[in-house]
Amino acid sequence: MNTTKFLDFDCVSLENAAISLLVTQSVGLRVISLRFNGGDNLFAELPDYVTRRPDGEAFHFYGGHRLWHAPENMSRTYIQDDGTVDVVPTRNGLSITQPVEVQTGIEKSILISLVEQKPQVIVRHTLTNRGLWPVECAPWAITQLKTGGVAILPQSQQQTEVLPNRSLVLWPYTEIANPHVSWGDQYILVRAELKDRAFKVGFPNLRGWLAYWHTGTLFVKRASFDPQAAYYDFNCSSECYCNQHFLELETLAPICTLEPGASAIHAETWELYANVDFPADEAAAQSLVEKLGLE
Repeated sequence: MNTTKFLDFDCVSLENAAISLLVTQSVGLRVISLRFNGGDNLFAELPDYVTRRPDGEAFHFYGGHRLWHAPENMSRTYIQDDGTVDVVPTRNGLSITQPVEVQTGIEKSILISLVEQKPQVIVRHTLTNRGLWPVECAPWAITQLKTGGVAILPQSQQQTEVLPNRSLVLWPYTEIANPHVSWGDQYILVRAELKDRAFKVGFPNLRGWLAYWHTGTLFVKRASFDPQAAYYDFNCSSECYCNQHFLELETLAPICTLEPGASAIHAETWELYANVDFPADEAAAQSLVEKLGLE
């Protein structure tokens, strides 16, 4: 394995002819960096960004990509992960495993695989119940990205005649009239330029992808949606959170009950596209989708 220092963390690097990424070894688990070779890191870099747990202790976000388990609860979700993780090389990738959470009995792991020499990554998230009792939960994959770009959130275009074809879920702090959000018929565009107040929206993502544009690069993450399954947060399979420090693209797996020894797996595919024009409005976003074949 190739090891390096990044943001003062011990990291393991993984790369192919197109892209490179860094996985933290001294804390986490986190994928702390993703970039085109020779380019800039797309992921948010937050070595000192924290929130306070109910017990007053700090939870460190660190930035980058992480695995949580839903539903969100301050005492359970924000369990500190400031210790070392186990990183093992695999064919075309890395396997990262976090120590079992004492409070929940859940073990988190991520298997990262690069796709040949393409700017693509397969990310396989696993929750395993190492405890003695069943646990109801769902894998929740969260990617923190640098501010200054724009998220593209695709909306359902399913033809349902007189019946509704989409739903949106909003959090209490979400401002409907936020000037940095464009509520389109096909796409919601979230510009990561907030100065105060946070914003979050979620929805059942029938189209199965989310995207974020930043300085000419487009990051796309794909995750399947099961229309027959139940999801947390009023049936959201995709969510987008933004504040003045970062923007998050989030995907969730269906709700499951993990029996002792059982695992739940949630897979994402990441894609990077270079030299992409700024999606200034819904029409530009649609042109981009057609040009890149994102549907």
